[in-house]
Amino acid sequence: MARTIRLTDADNIVLAIDSLSPGDEVSAVTATQRVPRGHKMALQPIAKDGAIVKYGQVIGFAREDIAPGTWVHEHNVYLHAFDRDYQFGVDARPTRYVEPERRRTFQGFKRASGKYGTRNYIAVLTSVNCSATASRFIADQVNRSGILDDYPNIDGVISLVHGTGCGLDTHGEAYELLKRTQWGFATNPNIGGVLMVGLGCEAFQIPRWMQSYGISEDTTFRTLTIQEVGGTRKTVEAGVKAIHDMLAVVNQAERTQAPASELMLALQCGGSDGYSGITANPALGVAVDLLVAEGGTAILSETPEIYGAEHLLMRRAENAAIGEKLAERIRWWEDYTARHNMEMNNNPSPGNKAGGLTTILEKSLGAAAKGGSTNLTGVFNYAEPVTTNGLVFMDTPGYDPVSATGQVAGGANMLCFTTGRGSAFGCKPTPSIKLASNSLIYDKMIEDMDINCGDVLDGASLTDKGEEILRKILAVASGERTKSELLGYGDSEFVPWSVGATM
Repeated sequence: MARTIRLTDADNIVLAIDSLSPGDEVSAVTATQRVPRGHKMALQPIAKDGAIVKYGQVIGFAREDIAPGTWVHEHNVYLHAFDRDYQFGVDARPTRYVEPERRRTFQGFKRASGKYGTRNYIAVLTSVNCSATASRFIADQVNRSGILDDYPNIDGVISLVHGTGCGLDTHGEAYELLKRTQWGFATNPNIGGVLMVGLGCEAFQIPRWMQSYGISEDTTFRTLTIQEVGGTRKTVEAGVKAIHDMLAVVNQAERTQAPASELMLALQCGGSDGYSGITANPALGVAVDLLVAEGGTAILSETPEIYGAEHLLMRRAENAAIGEKLAERIRWWEDYTARHNMEMNNNPSPGNKAGGLTTILEKSLGAAAKGGSTNLTGVFNYAEPVTTNGLVFMDTPGYDPVSATGQVAGGANMLCFTTGRGSAFGCKPTPSIKLASNSLIYDKMIEDMDINCGDVLDGASLTDKGEEILRKILAVASGERTKSELLGYGDSEFVPWSVGATM
């Protein structure tokens, strides 16, 4: 018998764990059409324009009368705006923390700031795309030379290049976003040394950036500009020398015992499917609750992908100001998409839809499950330093590389990434743990996936899976390599959010 699941008593659809064929019986309802695995079937009559309910929440409206046993998907579902009740803080509850003597630990690199890193990289940052190639040459030359074998506490040299830095208003929002992002990466605890490389004539001037944050050059922070040094070859030579000069100092960092409260976990989902919201995402949510109980921090992001679930997060806000800030960000996105002739429901990708997700509301309700059940303790702008423990929200796009870049700039030293369709992603300097929502994609992409959450569909408990995820987080934070790290992912996924006109 094909397996199905009804998530709440209020739902008028059922999720097909296995594909359904015409004639299959589900809860005294006979399937009248084939329903692909991960997709939805109507359990009761749904009148035209009537609400379709999953997770006990509205995920869309019927384009036509939908009879019981019918496949429910984008061909017979549409979305229109409707009011959601923004009740700030009504579900907030005191957080139950683990007793200090029972709290967990990991082995991390303690920085002068007092924060702990889970990795120890040297980063070559770029002020502008024009210095990207030279920066890659510098990092590649050091990594291939073999010299790092003499410095075992250094994880490598990474070139964090991007496509902007010029053609932008130096007093505008795009400049401020890039400024915050660069500073966030330069000070992320997973980075032990920084070389900043520019061209010289770009809008994003290195001296101005340094002055903004009171930065001066020292043994672990150096800068170069191609025009001043005298061209690409000379810049590469000078850059390699600058990194050689800081190797001994960066290598002095050693792993020491650190409390789990020093972990700041970025939460991401990409290539989601119909299983993501019932396996990988809620399992990660359990791990988040466990981490918060240890005094740690988790960053939920991707504002377009909590659209339709934002009211549930607002109910958990610790105070009205936090709830209102999230509401303001939702209004900004509604206006932003409207100005560009888009709509929030454009978000589900073709892959999401093939995997069973029909509307952004359905996708968001599943995605928000990554945030667990504890209070929402803060809302932060893109790449803004996260200064609050517990579950927080950072305003980012749903596009994974851009979103994760903002989270790492905010201070994330670990990342968990759920996927149902399969995702190829890494995020240097922050290690990324991949969680598969179903066993099929876990087995098919075994070299990319770290944890299989598909066994939840076979009876594994979310509680046990959440504990497994947290143990993995602590192991990776202590130096165990993720699959994406073993494959070498992470250098190309630095993608600062670019907002506004390119001049």
